[in-house]
Amino acid sequence: MEIVNILLLSALPISELRGGIPLAIYYGLNPLTSYILCVAANIAPVPLILIILEKFDWIFKKIPIINSIYSYVIKIAEKRKKAIEKYGYLGLTIFVAIPAPVTGAWTASLIAFLMRLNKLKAFFYISAGVFIAGLIVTSATLGIFSIF
Repeated sequence: MEIVNILLLSALPISELRGGIPLAIYYGLNPLTSYILCVAANIAPVPLILIILEKFDWIFKKIPIINSIYSYVIKIAEKRKKAIEKYGYLGLTIFVAIPAPVTGAWTASLIAFLMRLNKLKAFFYISAGVFIAGLIVTSATLGIFSIF
């Protein structure tokens, strides 16, 4: 059950691997296993998001309750897409690599969709950002970056 919690937390928006890795280490998984599981779970939804948004964008806009949520999420993504516009695909990596709220794979996937970026290239650059963010979160969880 603990593994399921870790995978779900890592795959969900907002928490992503920023929540999954510390939880995995708290549960007693070794850091490498924690990193691999959480990175894989965080990357798993990316291709689905990139594909589903394109296929269902028009449906989301027609259902009032979903449209209000979808519009809110779009506004958040629109605010954050300047970095990606400035640096292109590398901007996706940088954006995701910063383990802060609303800078993860979900938001980057939404931004890639809004900017009509190549899905395959976006997937690889977002994945690279997840790998880097995972290293940062794992290091921070273990206290490697601790100044105390």
